[in-house]
Amino acid sequence: MGLAGQMMRSERVALNRVRIRDDFWSYYIELVRDVVVPYQWEALNDRVPGAERSGAVRNFQIAAGLAQGDFYGMVFQDSDLAKWLEAAAYLLEADANPELEAMADGLIDTIALAQREDGYLNTYFILKEPDKRWTNLTECHELYCAGHLIEAGVAYYRATGKRKLLDVVAKFADYIDSVFGAEAGKLPGYDGHQEIELALVKLYEVTGQERYLRLSRYFLDQRGQQPSFFEEELQRRGGKTHWAGSAKHIDHAYHQAHLPVREQETAVGHAVRLLYMLTGMADVAALTGDESLLAACCKLWDNIVGKQMYITGGVGSMPQGEAFSFDYDLPNDTVYAETCASIGLIFFAQRMLRISPESRYADVMERALYNTVVGGMARDGKHFFYVNPLEVDPKACGGANHKVDHVKPVRQEWFGCACCPPNIARLLASLGEYIYSVQGDTVYAHLYIGGEAELETRGGKVKLTQTTDYPWDGSVRFEVEPEGEGRFTLALRLPDWCPEAGLKVNGEVVALDPASIQDGYIRLQRQWSTGDLVELKLAMPVERMYSHPLVRANAGKVALQRGPLVYCLEQADNGANLHELVLPREAELRAEREAGLLGGVVTVQAEAIRLTGPDWESELYRPSAPRIEEPAMVKFIPYYAWANRGEGEMTVWVRER
Repeated sequence: MGLAGQMMRSERVALNRVRIRDDFWSYYIELVRDVVVPYQWEALNDRVPGAERSGAVRNFQIAAGLAQGDFYGMVFQDSDLAKWLEAAAYLLEADANPELEAMADGLIDTIALAQREDGYLNTYFILKEPDKRWTNLTECHELYCAGHLIEAGVAYYRATGKRKLLDVVAKFADYIDSVFGAEAGKLPGYDGHQEIELALVKLYEVTGQERYLRLSRYFLDQRGQQPSFFEEELQRRGGKTHWAGSAKHIDHAYHQAHLPVREQETAVGHAVRLLYMLTGMADVAALTGDESLLAACCKLWDNIVGKQMYITGGVGSMPQGEAFSFDYDLPNDTVYAETCASIGLIFFAQRMLRISPESRYADVMERALYNTVVGGMARDGKHFFYVNPLEVDPKACGGANHKVDHVKPVRQEWFGCACCPPNIARLLASLGEYIYSVQGDTVYAHLYIGGEAELETRGGKVKLTQTTDYPWDGSVRFEVEPEGEGRFTLALRLPDWCPEAGLKVNGEVVALDPASIQDGYIRLQRQWSTGDLVELKLAMPVERMYSHPLVRANAGKVALQRGPLVYCLEQADNGANLHELVLPREAELRAEREAGLLGGVVTVQAEAIRLTGPDWESELYRPSAPRIEEPAMVKFIPYYAWANRGEGEMTVWVRER
């Protein structure tokens, strides 16, 4: 498979070419570096008092012959450690850290010792079921774990230039390539949890070995074909399953194996699996010029964003299977919306942006990043949300109402199987990759995050210094320092939430006519000189947001958004029984900066109404509804900041009249 048909695709921006200096994001980058990654290393080594045991490091030590004992944890326990190592690699690519590098090198030595002679590397099957390799791809995550390890190997090589882990994962990938395929004697299978597909693309990109790209495409092409590999595998196991004893049939939709990937038009099944699959599909489509694969990505993107995404960028509304439900089924209190799913949505959005720089992809990437993802971690870096509800009553959590057992009113400490915490760490550690992209002679600014970037255009290098108080203010300034002739286009995203924008170059107003805006980006094409100054002013009003009429949960309700941030009411500011509050449509919405609240936020305040009824102590129902309307001042805070002040009620959607 040659690459003659590949599509136009922007290259990855190396993290050592971007330095984030931003009042909002620097806090989180430093938190990941100074607290999150060290804390997670201790947790993975089972050294955090009171935290649930992980066993991830020890499993590799036992497999390497450096310790004695039995495998501990879930069948996919290796993936937690791989994601942590990937996060560490991104930090090292951005900044030298000898202590962290030495820690990672020691871990890599252990991983290399654990690898079997033929290249196989999975501690569960090495230690617990050595004769059961590749016998339960449906459930046991072998290729998923391999994918995360491959991603870590690629990231560490890019960060340090050291090949040890890259050679380990390449040997593993070569072994996988010898096992799977359409040829006689090979397994015609694919994993139950997608991940290997996008990882193999990364391995191809750093090695240039096309067999990895071919293998990724094979796994995608094989998925959903008939006869079902998963059904045949189940029969070979005599119906035995890893989790529940036995089964007669496989839920193919849960694994996105109900149809070939090019025929899937509606998002179904486990949300993270689908979004990792789509990320790999977009990569393979771009590198092979596969228009049908890209068309499938576009169809599923439109379904997810147009019919199955929460206003916060959360996806996967069902707790049953951590899955997509049906179109417009977006309950607020029983929602799942796993943090990892929003991270997967960001991966997918970035890949689509690399192919086709359209602001709609960056808008969703921003929405998920500023709301669900950053909200998935407490400001202490040690507590996390797996589930991201839009409405919480603590009385319903963990009580008799089992339909919301999965919802937590406060962030949780380390879990024994901690998929989300290291996923947040690796995304935030690599945030510099998401701010800019370059295609030909055009530099795209997708996210407004302060700092410096050194970028390579077709016409030469350019340094951009971005200064902003985003997301609290819509003013963004770029200082331009080109090398060489300095002729290129600077494309600035015009967010979907912005009703109007103003632009100046070197103090002179630039008219924003339709010809200057393409695919949601303001395009400035000119001969640039050192010292040129671009000033973008994005209007950032508080907006009332309404959902599609078919979203039953939000009928008669309104949500507030300002800039990229969705807002919510919290009990800490507004008292209990938030359902009694009604926001009149004519109420003035006042944005106020509160430097001392939650690390410094802009709140939204308004005059609302609290509806209460007198003398209802002994009656549950009445033929009439006497009400008392009491004026109430309400305060909305950014959704990402909720549950940092103890346990209490929260709601995003509020009754309106």
